[in-house]
Amino acid sequence: MSQAKFDELRTRLAEIADLVKTASLLGWDQHVMMPPRGAQIRAEQLATVGRIAHQKFTSAEVGNLIDELRDWGEQQEYDSLEASLVRVAARDWEKASKVPAELRAEMSRSAALANPVWVEARKNNDFKSFLPVLRKNLDLRKRYIDCFEIDDEPYDIVLDDYERDMKTKSVRRIFDYLKEHQAPLVKEVAARGQNEPHDHVFPLEQQKIFELEVVRAFGFTDDAWRLDPTVHPFASGTGIEDIRITTRYFDDHLGGLFGTMHEFGHGLYEHQIDPALERTPLARGVSLGLHESQSRMWENLVGRSLPFWRRFFPRLQELYPDTLAGYDVDRWYREVNMVEPSLIRVEADEATYNLHIILRFELEQAMLGDEFPLEQLPDEWNSRMWEYLGISVPDDTVGVLQDVHWSGGSVGYFPTYALGNLISAQLWERIVADVPDLYDGFEQGEFAPLRDWLREHLHHHGRKFTPGETLERVVGTSEIDPAPYVRYLREKLASIYGIAAPS
Repeated sequence: MSQAKFDELRTRLAEIADLVKTASLLGWDQHVMMPPRGAQIRAEQLATVGRIAHQKFTSAEVGNLIDELRDWGEQQEYDSLEASLVRVAARDWEKASKVPAELRAEMSRSAALANPVWVEARKNNDFKSFLPVLRKNLDLRKRYIDCFEIDDEPYDIVLDDYERDMKTKSVRRIFDYLKEHQAPLVKEVAARGQNEPHDHVFPLEQQKIFELEVVRAFGFTDDAWRLDPTVHPFASGTGIEDIRITTRYFDDHLGGLFGTMHEFGHGLYEHQIDPALERTPLARGVSLGLHESQSRMWENLVGRSLPFWRRFFPRLQELYPDTLAGYDVDRWYREVNMVEPSLIRVEADEATYNLHIILRFELEQAMLGDEFPLEQLPDEWNSRMWEYLGISVPDDTVGVLQDVHWSGGSVGYFPTYALGNLISAQLWERIVADVPDLYDGFEQGEFAPLRDWLREHLHHHGRKFTPGETLERVVGTSEIDPAPYVRYLREKLASIYGIAAPS
């Protein structure tokens, strides 16, 4: 009887997963293919699909099936699909059932309508035109938070949507550590004053060729992946064999390359999930922090490493012989790892990136707490940019309007980028120990050992375990530890800038 009920639950969850992936496809199309005048009807379509999926999942029928299967699920092997599906579905149902379907639909609708407004506001440096939709999204988030009992801080509710079980006070403690130990690194580097001026031109056609060659070496295949341009890069798809990553290009630097490697990391995580988990709530990443650890790993720990560039710099120089005349791989390696405070988060170097996240983390809490009139958000942004990075913001396009997240209502997402940086370094120490010839492989263009390790230890399991359980299984502790990341940064910057090496 229990097996029959489990099969019924799985059938219902598969239908819901199909709806969720349909919404994902509509979202991808909106950002990549849809003509601008389609925004209004697309918002209604997303709201409809989101409402139906929410109603089906939070129905009494699904709730009753979960309740009837709890004891049976606990009797199964903890790692099994059966036990994991019942366990995760129960947790998801308990949270989702507190949110009215109409509120969920309105959140989807508002996000879809806000996106084209943000695109135009960003293009025209016009924060005032974005303000009404930002206010609407924040009001909806506050209503969403009000659906739950708050044990500590309201921000905990939205943070948990992206990083399960994480608390605001824990993030604050981690960020305080970074302020204490990472900020001095930036000052030490600045005191060296060794950055070489550079003024490059990288025609886009060669960039597209080079980026595809890189991600194909990583594991991108034309029969399961897509790469398309968009305003703000993201990764999406409809399943394990349908991975869609996006990028954007610049003609004066290779930021698009690093963005593409970043999105490849997200895509690979989804691509390497156990096919047996497809069409279940388990067929995605454990959390956004774990997901970001993968994107930041491929972007930085791989893509900014010297062995990687020993392999790929000759090809880059072949594509840009005039631009890179006089360069050797060591000079190029120093340039792509240059520490220099910047306006744009996605273009920030590894040493300053987390400071961009701390700024956004603080502003999100302040906005939810009505600590200042929302009209003052650009001023609050600009003052923190000066405080943390010593940069004056010339306009809102490269300031408060640069990120897509708030147009989509994604409050609570930003901390996961920094958490992902930290987790990537924790994982990397284990990977290097387990695969001693990893870097030698990079020099030969061989990335399968890294993909295989990630599949076995992380990707294959999908969402079967909590973030804490996942870290415990892989690195031996359930806690996110910032020390390995700071150690990694200091070691790298010591070799480039001659600052003190880690003790």
